[in-house]
Amino acid sequence: MERDKDIHAALVPFVGFGHLIPFYELSIALAKAGIHVSFISTRNYIQRLPQLPPHLSSLITFVPLSWSTVGSNLLPEGIEATVDIPDGNGEHLMAAFDLLKHPFKQFVIEQSPDWIISDCISYWTVDVAKECHIPLVIFSAFSAATHVFFGPPEYLSGNGQRRLRSSPEDLTSPPWWVSFRSLVHHRRYEAIGAIGIYTANASGISFAERIARTLDGCRAVAIRGCRELEGEYFDLFGKFMGNKRVIPTGVLLPEKPNKTPIAAAHNGEWSKIFEWLDEQKPKSVVFVGFGSECKLSRDQVYEIASGLESSELPFLWALRKPSWASNDLDTMSPDFGRRTSGRGKVCIGWAPQIEILAHPSIGGSLFHGGWGSAIETLQFGHCMVVLPLIFDQPLNARLLVEKGLAIEVERGEDGSFCGNNIALCLRKAMAWKEGDEMRTRVEKAAAIFNDQKLHHQYVDEFVEFLKNGKGEDGSFCGNNIALCLRKAMAWKEGAEMRTRVEKAAAIFKDQKLHHQYVDEFVEFLKNGK
Repeated sequence: MERDKDIHAALVPFVGFGHLIPFYELSIALAKAGIHVSFISTRNYIQRLPQLPPHLSSLITFVPLSWSTVGSNLLPEGIEATVDIPDGNGEHLMAAFDLLKHPFKQFVIEQSPDWIISDCISYWTVDVAKECHIPLVIFSAFSAATHVFFGPPEYLSGNGQRRLRSSPEDLTSPPWWVSFRSLVHHRRYEAIGAIGIYTANASGISFAERIARTLDGCRAVAIRGCRELEGEYFDLFGKFMGNKRVIPTGVLLPEKPNKTPIAAAHNGEWSKIFEWLDEQKPKSVVFVGFGSECKLSRDQVYEIASGLESSELPFLWALRKPSWASNDLDTMSPDFGRRTSGRGKVCIGWAPQIEILAHPSIGGSLFHGGWGSAIETLQFGHCMVVLPLIFDQPLNARLLVEKGLAIEVERGEDGSFCGNNIALCLRKAMAWKEGDEMRTRVEKAAAIFNDQKLHHQYVDEFVEFLKNGKGEDGSFCGNNIALCLRKAMAWKEGAEMRTRVEKAAAIFKDQKLHHQYVDEFVEFLKNGK
């Protein structure tokens, strides 16, 4: 690949917001570095993306593929994303998504991009890449810790999976290949559902098999994250992947919003809510949000409400309208609003999460542990109380607890939780002295996440990889030199090497030892042997 050639990358995210937004942020980062990006998804999904920065519009092209003609036999008209699907139709959405392989292949044949950058769920991009002779990179929106928990590709399917992950109990402790301290595992009530990733669904292939095929068929894996938070997990996953590069992209933060346009950008209700936030004390308000994918039951909503009320802390709760609620008023108990009037706000539907988290009155977050939300929350240095519900959220939640950045709500053996435990965790995180150390660690993490120079270096390393074709010509780049120097001289992961070097130096300076070696040689010469 010519180093001075304009690079064109075709990005293919899965149709879930937890995947779409990281791919969008990656597109922005690549375009800033001069990479031409084709962002490929369904028309409905593309319309939900934030507006592109005007100065990057010439470098990013949205490529809508027709979903209605491809997936109409599997899903109702207009269903194009995980957030839209009725309960029980997730497998059919995945099956419909897989049928995009054919229009995607046609795009690749016509446009001949230099790289395909695919989600780890889009296993069919492996075949397209091979058939069209285009190198494939997997960009994962999962944490490095999540990938480590599920292990090398050979443990995700076939005999390896059957031998190591055949029952829910196999998911309830950190796996044997993790030699360092780790809290990343499932509780049993979570494992009962999580074991299903190894079973083929309506798409004809299991979730785990998808990941195994993409990891086997790619040239490199890029992961949204940084070594400063997950260094040991990146190192171990790199060992899993052998000679394939594992590249942290940095956390790919969205641009921080300016305060001025908030009222103009949103409807009247949100303008009033931001006015209410302006009246609160700095770092005093808990933001509560469980994302667009989690579907809370009536009991869960009521227990969360009970916890917020009992905590006696100011709160702002962005709640997706539950399917069981006939209207917005039916979502809460009738007296909840009256009892928390003035102290809390509940907003049903979409919420401008970044603008909320950026507000100076927000001090903590009660959320599900989704990786994207965790990154956004840490960006602003907020305390975190985690209540994981689905997918990879439990693994992320335990990673945050392991790093001392979050408190997890205690649950029953069946996964149920109560308002009192939520209130207790919120008070610990936001008000009590025992939360002081966590708040200090969160501030340090925020400083790392906001270190633009650091995260530009991560992006530059990935861009350099794309530009030099993974160094097949023997070329090297300054960013890789800088990375190695920092590993060797400054980063924690170089501590063991520095210790070994000191031991080696002690051996080299042992004059008695080396005199013995010389004496042995001299004795040989004297004896004439």
